[in-house]
Amino acid sequence: MTAPAPSFTERLRALPAVDAVLTSPAATPLLERHGRAATTAAMRAALETARAAIRAGADAPATPADLAAAAAKLLETQARPSLQPVFNLTGTVLHTNLGRAILAEEAIEAAVAAMRQAVTLEYDPAAGRRGERDDHVRALLCDLTGAEDATVVNNNAAAVLLVLNTLAAGRESIVSRGELIEIGGAFRMPDIMARAGTLLVEVGTTNRTHPKDYAGAIGPQTGLVVKVHTSNYRIEGFTKEVPARELADLAHAQGVPLFHDLGSGTLCDLARYGLGHEPTVRECVADGADLVTFSGDKLLGGPQTGFIVGRKDLIAAINKNPMKRALRVDKIRLAALEATLKLYADPDRLAQRLPTLRLLARTAPDLEAAALRLAPVVAALLGPHVTVSTCACRSQIGSGALPTETLDSHALSLRPEGGGGALDALAARLRALPVPVIGRMEDGALLLDLRCLEDEAAFLAALRAAEPPHGLA
Repeated sequence: MTAPAPSFTERLRALPAVDAVLTSPAATPLLERHGRAATTAAMRAALETARAAIRAGADAPATPADLAAAAAKLLETQARPSLQPVFNLTGTVLHTNLGRAILAEEAIEAAVAAMRQAVTLEYDPAAGRRGERDDHVRALLCDLTGAEDATVVNNNAAAVLLVLNTLAAGRESIVSRGELIEIGGAFRMPDIMARAGTLLVEVGTTNRTHPKDYAGAIGPQTGLVVKVHTSNYRIEGFTKEVPARELADLAHAQGVPLFHDLGSGTLCDLARYGLGHEPTVRECVADGADLVTFSGDKLLGGPQTGFIVGRKDLIAAINKNPMKRALRVDKIRLAALEATLKLYADPDRLAQRLPTLRLLARTAPDLEAAALRLAPVVAALLGPHVTVSTCACRSQIGSGALPTETLDSHALSLRPEGGGGALDALAARLRALPVPVIGRMEDGALLLDLRCLEDEAAFLAALRAAEPPHGLA
């Protein structure tokens, strides 16, 4: 005669106590890796999940080993960093949402060294007294830009804020209406000017601004003439802007400094690497700008920083602003920045050593060859319900640099059976991998643009890591 199945109450009572699970052999490695507090909490959560399953009439883990295994999954999920590596196959090299520039190995090594030990952040060992943190990069920046002096803050928005607040608080800042930019995160130049305490004076129209517009606006209350490089958009057609050199002459004739916000600034001529010309910081300084601000984590290829370079007296005033301390960079970023800037001393090898330029300079034939290598392997991993082909596509620089210029590239085109819903599901499964794979939707397919993929073996290993039983197929 078959024994009756355990009752609902009996199944609940059969679950082991938390202490029983914690003292089981299966819990030992969890306690060693995660500690008693976290492991105990995970065990309680696993037991509560098992109780809920039993109440719902479903099967549930009942042995200490089963519950320890359930707790282990929870602990692994909790231990996984929120800021995790991904494969950027979007086709946008400097992707703001994915961290912008990848640092050079030299910068990574310098940052790690700064984390591991005490460093001379604000100490002059030769003189045996307090030093200045800007001294670690000031000479490098001056050599690379031709400026008299330089200072560093935590990003370019901070650099703009600091310049405006120091030199134009309570006074007017004159800007062309066509240069009142908005960048990501709804950051608008008029808003930052208001926060800086300067009065915005717009001149010209959206598409055309003339020297007379600036000349007519300059007066006793003018603190700065501001030129903003429209790095993330272009106005084309019937347009007119005042060149930086002419604007500098106009401002200086009235005794007013010219402030040039370059945004995604570059220290080298990108045309050398087959890209369109983007104004360099050195060119802006040579054109007469009294101050130039630009970013460190975009075309420059370094950590997130904001630079202010220009006249020595103006930099000195900026460094006396109490806001400078609130906006300064830490030792880790400063170490990475110094190492990055030093790479520019060897322009012949810069594209090999600086990941940003290396990725931008990759050729379409090289990327097509990579696509042809990867396509059959990826097709086998994704299974028969996903068609994998190769296709030519266009990459972009990103982060507001050369917005109208795209780069010849090549991609894997993934088309699952079932169309839209299946396509969204496939993209979600790739994003849920231990190392997420991020592509872009285009023409009814998920494109994996290979411009930023350098480690093909790691990419394939990530696809193979899809959890059973169904994986990615």
